[in-house]
Amino acid sequence: MKILQICSKIPSPPKDGGSIAMNILTSGLINAGNTVHVLAINTPKQFINEEEIDVNYKKLTSYRSVFIDTSINPLDAILNLFTSESYNIVRFYSKDFEKVLVERLLSEDYDVIHLETLWVAPYVDVIRNNSKAKIVLRSQNVEFMIWERLAEDTGNQLKKIYLKILAKRLKKYELGMLNKYDAIATITELDSKTFINLGCKIPIIHIPFGIDLKKYKIDTSNLEKPSVFHIGAMDWRPNADGINWFLKNVWMNVIAKHPSVKLYLAGRNMPGWMNELKMDNVVIEGEVADSHLFINSKSIMIVPLTSGGGMRVKIIEGMAFGKTIVSTTVGAEGIEYVNGENILIANTENEFTQAIHKCLVDTDFSDGVGKKARELVEAKYDNQLICDKLSDFYKNLLNK
Repeated sequence: MKILQICSKIPSPPKDGGSIAMNILTSGLINAGNTVHVLAINTPKQFINEEEIDVNYKKLTSYRSVFIDTSINPLDAILNLFTSESYNIVRFYSKDFEKVLVERLLSEDYDVIHLETLWVAPYVDVIRNNSKAKIVLRSQNVEFMIWERLAEDTGNQLKKIYLKILAKRLKKYELGMLNKYDAIATITELDSKTFINLGCKIPIIHIPFGIDLKKYKIDTSNLEKPSVFHIGAMDWRPNADGINWFLKNVWMNVIAKHPSVKLYLAGRNMPGWMNELKMDNVVIEGEVADSHLFINSKSIMIVPLTSGGGMRVKIIEGMAFGKTIVSTTVGAEGIEYVNGENILIANTENEFTQAIHKCLVDTDFSDGVGKKARELVEAKYDNQLICDKLSDFYKNLLNK
């Protein structure tokens, strides 16, 4: 099959969970015997210089990108309130991108147009008018639910009102698009069930995030044990909010019992308040040059998300490296875990404190959880098996 993968951010080099999920799917579909071309939006938030992109990747995928200024403009945001459009969505539409897309559609005979995330859904009509290919949305989250959670978790009343408006409009758009694709591939089974309950009538498949296990070698040569860490893009608000909650409610309780243990915070685009943070036993790493090296060097991973949705790529990566994960139910959403066996679930201040305390005082238990986590990834999240399944789904879709 010939597939055009339209991405809402540049997937290579993979620098965050979203781009990692897109990039690994590209390679998996190619390895399954398909031709995959990549057309991506280059945004200010996740801007990639063309020089950073591997020449072989460009050639293999017939890669092309178009810059779109998706920055939040205060004036545009205010003016948008006087329309009925979703501000989250309209920021990703560009005539320049549409022009390049049309050129690609008219020059190539694609079987499947694979849309990476809802943010590129505004181009569905353009695709329909210029191609006979099947259109499949790969949904990494039920997006409007993330914004509903953000609104509920916001204390500022004016901000809460605005976020509720954004969530309501995004919900209207997301649900209005549900049956305009030919199929949907969700990352979590829960998201598949949610879309069906919300009225999805088209074929839908659950395709989780997978990894190439050969690239995830456990290395304890530089392991700092014990240590606590978090890694994730900090310009994604649920990550920043989760860490803020953890620092205010959990961390001081941990170091009161374990005064020598350190917390390492890594991720791109650290907010100003985090860079300026002066807190006992907290090390701000910022964006690390090698995320695999960083994860291998630490022992206990925390994922204190209280909002957001979909499947956390970094949890699967942490599990692949045999790390003990302490996460909220929201953070571990979509993963086929067993609490207390291959992950520790904690949703309150006390639960988080006690889970970390147990790992610090009982290293055999902690190591056992990490070992079982690696076994789970080996059994359930091998990328090639996942991409072969998606490729077969596409073939069946074309046959229909």
